[in-house]
Amino acid sequence: MNHPSSTAAELTERDRVLFQDGVRKYAHQLEFRAQRIEQRTKQIEYGCNTLFCELFSNRCDPLERRVVERSIEKPDARFFDGCDHLTSGTSHRDSQFFENISATPPPLTDIVGARALVVVGDSITTDHISPAGSIPADSPAGKYLIEHGVERAEFNSYGARRGNHEILVRGTFGNIRLRNLLTPREGYWTTRLPDRQEMTIFDAAQRYRGEGVPLIAIAGKEYGSGSSRDWAAKGPLLLGVRAVLAESFERIHRSNLVGMGILPLEFQPGESLRSLGLTGTEAFTIRGLGSGLEPGQRVEVEATGEDGASRRFTVISRLDNATDVEYLRHGGVLPFVLRQLMARS
Repeated sequence: MNHPSSTAAELTERDRVLFQDGVRKYAHQLEFRAQRIEQRTKQIEYGCNTLFCELFSNRCDPLERRVVERSIEKPDARFFDGCDHLTSGTSHRDSQFFENISATPPPLTDIVGARALVVVGDSITTDHISPAGSIPADSPAGKYLIEHGVERAEFNSYGARRGNHEILVRGTFGNIRLRNLLTPREGYWTTRLPDRQEMTIFDAAQRYRGEGVPLIAIAGKEYGSGSSRDWAAKGPLLLGVRAVLAESFERIHRSNLVGMGILPLEFQPGESLRSLGLTGTEAFTIRGLGSGLEPGQRVEVEATGEDGASRRFTVISRLDNATDVEYLRHGGVLPFVLRQLMARS
């Protein structure tokens, strides 16, 4: 069987007409977009204060947005007049990743008296950690939206709301199928220690933060498997998680944790939380950080139970190279890059 050639010379007359019609339609679309971009650029010149509301409300064509943004050399505050929803709305919020960054990184310190926010099993995916699907109304993220006047029908999804860290941090470990071994309840729940009070993971993290208690997450094999998702590392950081102790990590997620300043620690081969006789309800102290870290360094962990009995064991730091060590020392790649820019200026 002879397959038709894709060259214009061998097209049938009917195909030629269809091809030319498609070209005309595509050219018309390009012309229309060019006119829109020109119109928006003129709006900037005349200081239209509704332009940015439209550009940043997800109703603007992505190409138009990029071209218009690049045409602005000196942002003027008048463009944002009447755009309070850019900072107070529920779609976009200024993140906390660049708050209170000093010119030099503070020294690393040991993690003392940490509590496990979650204790999970094997093959925990990035979707378990940071779901992208629908937002339940009774979840911390759903309650946040309701408090801000958003109707349930307008909740959209975690993925669509990823420009608002207030929603994404409330959705961290928020998958309704997550099994946290600290509680028999499935979903976004945990048990706050030592009083053993059941509450949402977000609320527990807030309580721990107020008390100055550092947090860790404990997992089994292949923690962070599945698709790479940046909020699976950003969310735990904003909850206050300083380290993740797992039997093994998915390669990219391990790197993402380091990039956000979270220390990935790996049990020794053949060891696990259960084999060490631990439940995750202990208070954990991770020593050796203050004296400086090296790639692949062994780190001592002490777990102290409610009865005061303690168990010491050694884990492997999954800072695999000097760059990882430097990122962690700075608190992640974002502060690292910002400090480099600050030093140059």
